[in-house]
Amino acid sequence: MTRAVLDPNVLVAAAIRPGGTPSRCLVAYGEGLYELVVSPLLLAELRSVLRRKKFRPFLTLEQGERLVDALERDARLADDPPESPALSRDPSDDYLIALARSVGAHVLVSGDQDLLELDLADLRVVSPRAFLDALPGA
Repeated sequence: MTRAVLDPNVLVAAAIRPGGTPSRCLVAYGEGLYELVVSPLLLAELRSVLRRKKFRPFLTLEQGERLVDALERDARLADDPPESPALSRDPSDDYLIALARSVGAHVLVSGDQDLLELDLADLRVVSPRAFLDALPGA
C-alpha cells in the first residue's frame, strides 16, 4: 500500500474547498487507498494555519479542530523527524522531507512549487492531482 505524507498546505486546501483535488486526496485516504502519515509537528502546523482568521469564511474553528483531531486519531502518527540538512528553498519545509524519509513514505504530496521542483533520488514529491492520477483505485 502506498504510504504518503501530505503537506499541511494540501490539508488546508482540502479543508477549505470540499470537492477540490486536495479534498479528494483525503477522501481517498478515508477509503483506505493509501496510508497517511502525520507527526506532531505537522499537526501543530496544520492547527496553527487553520486557526487563522482568513479561513473563517470557509471553515469554523471547530471544523478545523475536528480535522486535526481526526488525523491525529486515524492516520499513522510518527515521531517528529530529527533535524535534517537544508534541501529546499524554504527551510521550514525540510521537516516534511525528513518525515517522509523517516517513515519510508513513497510520496510527499504538496502544492508548494519549491518542493515540487526538488529532484530527490529516494522520494517522489508530487502535486495532489499527480498523486490521485497515480493512486490505484482513486
